[in-house]
Amino acid sequence: MNPTKIKLHKKSNTLELSYLEAGATQEVSYTLSAEYLRISSPSAEVRGHSPDQAVLQVGKSRVKLTGVEGVGYYALKLEFDDGHDSGLYTWDYLYDLSVNHQKHWAYYLEQLNQAKQSRDPHTSIVQFV
Repeated sequence: MNPTKIKLHKKSNTLELSYLEAGATQEVSYTLSAEYLRISSPSAEVRGHSPDQAVLQVGKSRVKLTGVEGVGYYALKLEFDDGHDSGLYTWDYLYDLSVNHQKHWAYYLEQLNQAKQSRDPHTSIVQFV
């Protein structure tokens, strides 16, 4: 589903996507944090070329979204202050990230927990067994 509006909010470090969903009379807006978008990057660097090659993104809680560029009529290219700027966020993928935010975020937090990693780039987690 194509967004009807896309707004980069630099102060809050978020991307706002608005949609006119099927049967709706008003737009519905979703606000996605830079961290969420960065850890969800569709790039090969993050997702690998298969699920077993995916690389868990850690320490991204302070990443900033520095640029948004349209790619044709089907995607966005996002740029982050950690140098990451690969992977195209298609309209369908962005819509999925929007409507399934809670599910995706909970899965990410569980992966971090299992890997004993942190969202904070200045935190190391040590566990004594």
